[in-house]
Amino acid sequence: MTRDEFKFLQALMQRRAGIALWSEKQYLAELRLAALAPELGCHGSDELLARVRQGDRQLELEVVEALTTSETCFFRDIRPFEQFEAVMLPALMRSRAHARRLRIWCSAVSSGQEAYSIAMVLARRKADLPDWRIEIVGSDISRAMIARAAAGRYTHFEVQRGLPIRELVEHFRREDEDWSVSKALRDAVDFKVVNLVEDVLPPGPFDVVFCRNVLMYFDLPTKSTVLTRVARTLAVDGYLVLGAAESVVGLNSGLVPDPANRGLYIRDPAPSLQPA
Repeated sequence: MTRDEFKFLQALMQRRAGIALWSEKQYLAELRLAALAPELGCHGSDELLARVRQGDRQLELEVVEALTTSETCFFRDIRPFEQFEAVMLPALMRSRAHARRLRIWCSAVSSGQEAYSIAMVLARRKADLPDWRIEIVGSDISRAMIARAAAGRYTHFEVQRGLPIRELVEHFRREDEDWSVSKALRDAVDFKVVNLVEDVLPPGPFDVVFCRNVLMYFDLPTKSTVLTRVARTLAVDGYLVLGAAESVVGLNSGLVPDPANRGLYIRDPAPSLQPA
């Protein structure tokens, strides 16, 4: 891949997905495009990039998806799920006791494990939530990942990564060499393709938004833009969950750390946020 081709890729990823494609990622980009090219009927990444530069929007989308990192597992970094069950859920059950409704958005859900993990936590608490309307929305920029998430089928390796045995027994069934999520769990989550930079976001308000391990791929202006958009979907007393290495500090996003709960973020009562 020439320097000019990589600079084109950097600009494309920034424009379409808000992702900063650092120079040290060039080798990875070359590998992914080399594997993608024959699948799309191209003789190598040179032809693929040439057709994208000529304005082939479908191939452009395929390239963006191929260069988007999709890494996740069930109950990844367990603390956010513990906080969801021990901190966020009890507070929301008290404040939503009259409406008896909860809305949760996993905004970079990859192949679905995060959303299904939340659904499993709620299933454990179903006796405490009789007649409640609970909506879980899972979104990702990748159409392929959303298709996998909606199918709810995982390899043996994937269910071994973070999934407690009791949850495996209760919510999954064996199909050949893979494991499939139960129909009840699949029905609990609505999966959508959403680009956090370009697309209209799922309509709020959401009581909890998980936006984990995605901001790290954005530059500072894009982080502020995405967080501001996400904040507009959050209920006034809702919670935002970021990745362990991510923070709203230093970003003009309308969000602040929750002083009572380390690692959680809430809407700043000072600024006036207009609807997304």
